Amino acid sequence: MRIIHSLGHVVGGSLLIAGTTIGVGMLALPVATGPGGFLPSFAIYLICWVFMLCTGLLLVEVSLSMPKDTSFISMAEKVLGPIGKNIFWLVYLFLFVTVMVAHVAGGGGILTQIPSWPLPHWMSAILYTAVLAPVVYLGARTVDWLNMVLISGVIFFYLGFVGVSATSVQFNLLSYANWGKAWLALPILFTAFTYQVIIPTLMSYMKYNVRKIRLAIVFGSSIPLVIYLIWEFLILGIVPPTGPNGLIEAASLGQNAVAPLKHFVQSEWILIFSNWFAFFALTTSFIPLALSFFDFLADGFKWKKIGVKRAILTLIVFGVPAIIALIYPDIFLTALGYAGGISCAFLFGLMPPVMAWVCRYQKHYPRENRQLPGGKPLLIGLMLFALLILAGEVIQQAVF
Repeated sequence: MRIIHSLGHVVGGSLLIAGTTIGVGMLALPVATGPGGFLPSFAIYLICWVFMLCTGLLLVEVSLSMPKDTSFISMAEKVLGPIGKNIFWLVYLFLFVTVMVAHVAGGGGILTQIPSWPLPHWMSAILYTAVLAPVVYLGARTVDWLNMVLISGVIFFYLGFVGVSATSVQFNLLSYANWGKAWLALPILFTAFTYQVIIPTLMSYMKYNVRKIRLAIVFGSSIPLVIYLIWEFLILGIVPPTGPNGLIEAASLGQNAVAPLKHFVQSEWILIFSNWFAFFALTTSFIPLALSFFDFLADGFKWKKIGVKRAILTLIVFGVPAIIALIYPDIFLTALGYAGGISCAFLFGLMPPVMAWVCRYQKHYPRENRQLPGGKPLLIGLMLFALLILAGEVIQQAVF
């Protein structure tokens, strides 16, 4: 019975991480990585997974030196001081806004791809936002109920898409490789592999059992890796990287991964399953994200979430991203690039090794809390990699 109970905690923690990870980034991955080809994409998927695994374990290390139930921003304040807290708050705000914009732009785009709903993009974006805003306004209980329905939809339509599209894969398309272009997708990969925000919750859920937490992080982050690679294999095996309506053209238009499918498949079922999978995957991550943004702003403004202030918070959470998405309808990939290449690279790439460095070598917290070998060289390597992503995203946006 003890073994079953122990495994239950690990399984629950793993699913918590996997559910936090899988979201809007998945719809962008094949388009972002397609110009590099399948084999280069496979390589950078593994590199990004290993990097995010390391930073997640470093956050566990830092959490072990904090009082129980310390939030991520409070953790930054205790390690880096008030300035660190303020910087974290601003970058978190930027992350919320960019990812919300990506969801609104992506949701509007998906609705235009469903044949039975032939709406213009601007109307689809407004409809998508207007339907979901009342759900968040009503609170977490409504979100929990709807989330169960949405997760069921994600599983059903993902498995359905895998089943109906596997025979349409052309293996010659998977042989294409351009290693130089593959690295440009790393900012969006950062968004797609982000789960670190859930670490404080995971620590409490697993009662600070470090061995179980490590297992949950390894298994939980591996689930999205496998799901992403299957998704990548199918899309890149159906849609060519170059040529009319190919993945490079889709990237230039800011489209999601399912948009170009209609030009290369004859099966109506593939389009049905892919479009509805995209809808459910996007919405599953959109609602918890909006609820988190809502709570984040309420905490920042020190507002009680009732009455007029609750309505104003809801309007800010949905209204600001909707306006940006309506002004820039092709902003889907750009917004995810900013989210991953700047916010995620800073918060969940650069800061974990920085905070671990401070905890280890300045505050001299107990050595038994350490979760990664390698000492200073490994921490420096992780910091340099995160800085590389940050610099690359800034340069890419400035040039292109």
